[in-house]
Amino acid sequence: MKKNITILSIIVFGIVVVMIQCRQESNKNENPKGNMLPLTESWEFAIPNQDVPQGLTSLSAEQCGVCHVKHYEEWKISTHAKAWVDLQFQAELKKESSPFMCINCHIPLQNQQEYLIKGLIDGDIYQPVKEKNPRFDKNLQQEGITCASCHVRNNVIIGPTGTSKAPHKTVKDTVHLSEGLCIACHNAVAVLTPTLACTFETGDEWKSGPYYGKKNCKSCHMESITREIVAGYGERLSHLHFFAGSGIPKFDSVDAKGLIGLSFTMSNINNSYTVNEEIDFNLTLKNEFAGHNVPTGDPERFFIISFELKNERGEIVSTQTDRIGEKWEWHPEAKKISDNNLTPGESRTFTLSYTPLNKELLTLLVKVTKNRLDQKSAAYNKLGANYPLFITVFDEEYNIEVK
Repeated sequence: MKKNITILSIIVFGIVVVMIQCRQESNKNENPKGNMLPLTESWEFAIPNQDVPQGLTSLSAEQCGVCHVKHYEEWKISTHAKAWVDLQFQAELKKESSPFMCINCHIPLQNQQEYLIKGLIDGDIYQPVKEKNPRFDKNLQQEGITCASCHVRNNVIIGPTGTSKAPHKTVKDTVHLSEGLCIACHNAVAVLTPTLACTFETGDEWKSGPYYGKKNCKSCHMESITREIVAGYGERLSHLHFFAGSGIPKFDSVDAKGLIGLSFTMSNINNSYTVNEEIDFNLTLKNEFAGHNVPTGDPERFFIISFELKNERGEIVSTQTDRIGEKWEWHPEAKKISDNNLTPGESRTFTLSYTPLNKELLTLLVKVTKNRLDQKSAAYNKLGANYPLFITVFDEEYNIEVK
């Protein structure tokens, strides 16, 4: 009996020793040795942990949607709601080159983050000093950019009117809810390491464009509408919460509200031509509706303008492909190679010319696609067919007879 107790004691002691060693190793990994320096850049900070505002039982969008039904339905199909679960973002997070602060725009609330970042060892972004966040909410994390990301500060609801009708305390702060809130993430520009650059310049593009001071982010991306905020409370000015953007869904099983920004003008094309008569077709793209460059945001976005002229046997007799977007070199140093994005109001014309040598029936296919990233990058990030890479924004077909 005593022998059994002794053996059991040794086993328990061994387990305790292993647990202590694991804990020490965990602490060692979370807090490497060196001089801890404070966070200094705005993008290094998450929104501090928030208490659940009085009158609510949760910070979740789902609870907001109990009363704010339309807002919740709109938000659910927005890219904001998919900001954390976005497959491309998750693939980037797994890379060793991905620093801690990248999550601060995709899950802005500390409540959504597993760790609290207390500082950086010797100022190195790859050596954050971390502590377990006792208020981490895994379910809230899945919501990405959620209602509380914009509407909760200092443990109260922030709104445009400060209404006293709501069951929760509401503080009016239209400055906080202005375009500055959008630009905090949509204008992140920094070279963090030689091979890591964050280059989202939408805010700067807007400020240098013709709409600055006249229209802002909300004018287009949160269209005004008169409706009831809560059923039975009466109609007033509100804003749609689709946060319409590129229009490229984050998954092939969901929809996304998009804004094209471009207008398309086609030249006249005849139904018939004669042999040796040149066929010319022009398509003009104009950044007519966007207050920033098109494309904007992620530097991997681009447009493809393609012309295909086929004969009656389906053979391509002439083709032309053009691209609008930035080109970057990421190794051995991150640098922009070229940028032909359309600035606000700018037009660009693309042309297909062909001289037929025989009598034939031809079909001209003209297509413009808006692309999230190219196939090479998608393959590198191991993104599957369930992650849409593009949408078609212009698609026309013309039949031509050569006599």
